[in-house]
Amino acid sequence: MACWIVPPYILQALAEHGDATSRARALETLELSGRLAGRRMALAGRLETIARGNGKRRTVCDAAHDRDLPGKVVRREDGPAAADAAVYEAYENAGITYDFFERVFGRRSINGEDMRLLSSVHYAKHYDNAFWDGEQMVYGDGDGVVFGSFTRALDVIAPELGHGVTQMTCGLAYHGEPRALNESISDVFGTMVKQWHRKQTVHEVDWLIGDELIVDTKVGKPLRSLEAPGTAYDSVMMGGKDPQPYHYRDYYHGRDDDGGVHINSGTPNRAFYLLAMELGGHWWERAGRIWYEAATSELGVRCSFSHFAQRTVDAANRLLGGQQAAAGPQAWHLVGVRGS
Repeated sequence: MACWIVPPYILQALAEHGDATSRARALETLELSGRLAGRRMALAGRLETIARGNGKRRTVCDAAHDRDLPGKVVRREDGPAAADAAVYEAYENAGITYDFFERVFGRRSINGEDMRLLSSVHYAKHYDNAFWDGEQMVYGDGDGVVFGSFTRALDVIAPELGHGVTQMTCGLAYHGEPRALNESISDVFGTMVKQWHRKQTVHEVDWLIGDELIVDTKVGKPLRSLEAPGTAYDSVMMGGKDPQPYHYRDYYHGRDDDGGVHINSGTPNRAFYLLAMELGGHWWERAGRIWYEAATSELGVRCSFSHFAQRTVDAANRLLGGQQAAAGPQAWHLVGVRGS
């Protein structure tokens, strides 16, 4: 199943409450996304077979508003720059993401062995989303009413590439609590990339996902908030109030959002925020390293929030020790999750 940056419940709300243009384009996006759902499952696990390289390798293709992937190659590593803004943004932001993982965690690309970072821009017509399909990134241009181009925001590109890292490191199942954890870890990776690039401390960051994506701020602001899940937006066009719970007691058990995979990611996101704020400094140096160590510790396909919480506690003890390590279980306790 494809991993989308815009959850289906937001698109469904736009299809019901948007103006004529945004309604039509949200419906088209939902229909196309439904067709793509099987592609992610078909590609799952294929990263192992993708050729390794030596060094950073970015390739950007132009889908030319068609639905066939990847499209025509328009930019390669160290090739001439393109005038197309989407091509430039996809290329540059993929490079920033590569640099982050290499310089901070010593990880060379998504698979750790310099896998090519393949991106397709201008996917379909007015496509209101961006997604990782199991082997590449795909970006729509947005409807121009609610969403702008999906290449414009690093905190859209980095979390979706983060899904590739999560796929390779965690192997989490694509349903229920494991997938909600998948969404959360990918959000954490992505926001770390953005703040690393900006050289911001935990007290300077905005803790938001997709805040540069929304064209009309009257519709909504960001898609998600790691600091305060449930407060990212409150808009009829976005489906009302942000449904993410910050505490495990409010875990969503319904059928929407593939069983709440984006909704429930708010709880571990909040736990990461609390840990990062307690430890202070640059969050990729302490809290981020703990999360990365836990995520790359062979979690298993059915990993629960409580099991991941224990892995982060173990990582904190290894990396920090002493009094600082106590911040790990405290962060999870405050969101209602106990380690197992």
